[in-house]
Amino acid sequence: MENNESKISNLRIHPSQFLLLWFAVLIFVGATFLNLPFASVDGKSIGFIDALFTAASAVCVTGLTVVNTAAHWTLFGKIVIILLIQIGGLGIMTMATLIAFLFGKKITLKDRLLMQEEMNTTTLQGIVLLTKRILFMTIAIELIGVILLSIVLVPDYGVLQGIWFSIFHSISAFCNAGFDLLGNSLVGYVNNPIVNFTVISLVILGGLGFYVLMDIIQRRRLKKLLMHSKIVLLITGFLLVFGFLLVFIFEYSNPLTLGGLNLPGKLMSSLFLSVTPRTAGFNTLDTAALSPITTFFIIMLMFIGGSPGSTAGGVKTTSIGVIVIAIVGLVKGSEDTEIFKRRIPVTTILRAIAVIGIAILLVVLATTILLVTERNTGFSFIDIIFETVSAFGTVGLSRGLTPHLTDLGRIVVSLTMFAGRLGPLTIAFGIAQNQHKNKGYYKYPEGKIMVG
Repeated sequence: MENNESKISNLRIHPSQFLLLWFAVLIFVGATFLNLPFASVDGKSIGFIDALFTAASAVCVTGLTVVNTAAHWTLFGKIVIILLIQIGGLGIMTMATLIAFLFGKKITLKDRLLMQEEMNTTTLQGIVLLTKRILFMTIAIELIGVILLSIVLVPDYGVLQGIWFSIFHSISAFCNAGFDLLGNSLVGYVNNPIVNFTVISLVILGGLGFYVLMDIIQRRRLKKLLMHSKIVLLITGFLLVFGFLLVFIFEYSNPLTLGGLNLPGKLMSSLFLSVTPRTAGFNTLDTAALSPITTFFIIMLMFIGGSPGSTAGGVKTTSIGVIVIAIVGLVKGSEDTEIFKRRIPVTTILRAIAVIGIAILLVVLATTILLVTERNTGFSFIDIIFETVSAFGTVGLSRGLTPHLTDLGRIVVSLTMFAGRLGPLTIAFGIAQNQHKNKGYYKYPEGKIMVG
């Protein structure tokens, strides 16, 4: 391990910085293609800022759009968008590994270090094998999604267009992107169980994280799962159940959302709305018509997001879980933070605090700027903070503000999406990588601070 650390320190650029650079390059390349006149149906360039916004939203698997994806983009533009979603969802180094694997190229130590950084793992052992398994798993899951969606979309749109729509939406759902080709997300399929449960399943699988999926496949029994997998499943399950109940209760009689649906439709839509804010961005109900308490809870869901090593964004379920477990332990007077008969290291708790703290600062800063730049758009504070958290959590839900953003507002939201996709994770992992530099041969005396 020390040998690996010395090689890391000798790199001219830190892996996290390298990934930030390449994600930025991918966004600019995507924006260049989307800015071409033949990428738009009207044959005119959309403008670089709008192209950049769309590319950032696709690469960061967010789903916020300044134009209607179905109506504005040509087939070329839509293919560019779905490729950006797939690369952004799986990660640049994962896709690079696929190319290297297909052409028989050797995976170097530097490649492995970058893969380790991108996947937010703490070991290089088996990293290439894990990446290959992730690729095959992704193809298998997305293919099943295509088959299931085709059952509905092929009869509705014909064979070729139905299959194309199924491919696009399967990739978009598994990568937690939220882009759609139907023009109004999945509102038209609010009562369709096949579409609803297929998208729900793809979103959940994409948001759990590849490590958890591999752990479930290999160990098969809940008791044998790693502690990480147990915490992810625990927090995810709680959020899904709590979100479902809250939406069902507070939107039950809302005539603009669940009020006009029958009981099965209410139940299915409530479950859908508890799943998709976890960074997916699809909607079957009018987001702007939700009650204040539901809107507030969705903002919290978007901020939390999915799980580490997944296609989702947000501060991640494990960060929230670690903090909650630490608080419970503190209240109980425990010396150690423990769960499932395992102790959580203090460094893990500190990294979780850092991720959440940085995320809060980022959301506050972006919201403050948007309150200034969008003050003349007529949208309220709740609309703006909803947009900001949606961008940071790479969700894609909006209360209608996105198409009306000013140019400066679009740049701010693009940067927020970019930071939300990579910022907290790379910063926290960068701290973990450089901890050995902060270990000295002496310690300062403790200073007492009153808190609480």
